[in-house]
Amino acid sequence: MSNRSLLVALMLATVPLAPAARAATWDMPTGYPDGVFHTANVKQFADDVKRATAGALEIRVQAGATAMKLPAIKGAVAEGKVPIGEILLSVHAAENPVFAVDSIPFLAASYDEAKRLWAASRAATEAALKRQGLAVLYVVPWPPQGIYTKKALATLDDLKGVKFRAYNPITTKLATLVGAVPTTIEAADVPKAFTEGRIEAMISSASSGAHGKSWEYLSHYYATQAWLPKNAVIVNVAAWEKLDPAAQKAVTDAARAAEARGWAASMADDEARKDVLRKNGVKVEPPSAALQDAFKKIGAEMAAEWSKAAGAEGEAILKAYRQ
Repeated sequence: MSNRSLLVALMLATVPLAPAARAATWDMPTGYPDGVFHTANVKQFADDVKRATAGALEIRVQAGATAMKLPAIKGAVAEGKVPIGEILLSVHAAENPVFAVDSIPFLAASYDEAKRLWAASRAATEAALKRQGLAVLYVVPWPPQGIYTKKALATLDDLKGVKFRAYNPITTKLATLVGAVPTTIEAADVPKAFTEGRIEAMISSASSGAHGKSWEYLSHYYATQAWLPKNAVIVNVAAWEKLDPAAQKAVTDAARAAEARGWAASMADDEARKDVLRKNGVKVEPPSAALQDAFKKIGAEMAAEWSKAAGAEGEAILKAYRQ
């Protein structure tokens, strides 16, 4: 080797090489199976992120509670066991009443009202999650909840004494306020419970009724649009901060698109599932004016109770929503 070649080799050896960009893989648990529109939306979000980052960030969706049950996902993201996940906000109401605002019956009874309620409660929700090291990427509502019965309903009196399925404190309280008998029944046992007469009414979405073939054991669905509970895709803040600015922008852009797409999908799913109910003989109707008025009064009572539990923060949310 010549002296010149040796000198060049020594110079190159002392110049540090730039580190190669490292690809990251994020596991993302969700509690819902592939047939649910939320899951399809999450998978599209993951695909968009991978495409926008040229594979530098890959989000592997673990659908159908294959990685963990729905209630455990939020804690796992907060603890850094997984960097990202999809949760149902109201599942965590015991931690903070703010997470339950979208499940107050008859407070937000349409998609437009649900958007206004999210606008009013978003800052408080994000602040509560931030204290746990979490941030919201996007939210998408489930289709609105309606009342299924084995008979026609004209007024609130028609629900008095009816055995009404209850599955959490909110549905138990609602059943009590309408004069029904709250009866705890697990989701998987609903068809059998209706058939055996252990329950005679329940509140759920058109989607749930269609998936569960509700026409086999009941006759009416009243589209009360009682509430539109929201799923949120959340991210661990520490994991987020490890992403470079380009990857953060890719995720943010994909999240914005997923939120818009998800709200549209929720509305489409609601209409499609109501059509399925109709085609199979279920009478799909809006509640009568008398029922609607009674439900609004019940909603106001439950909202007041929620506001008391949530304190000044709750009062501020309801004030902003109602303006």
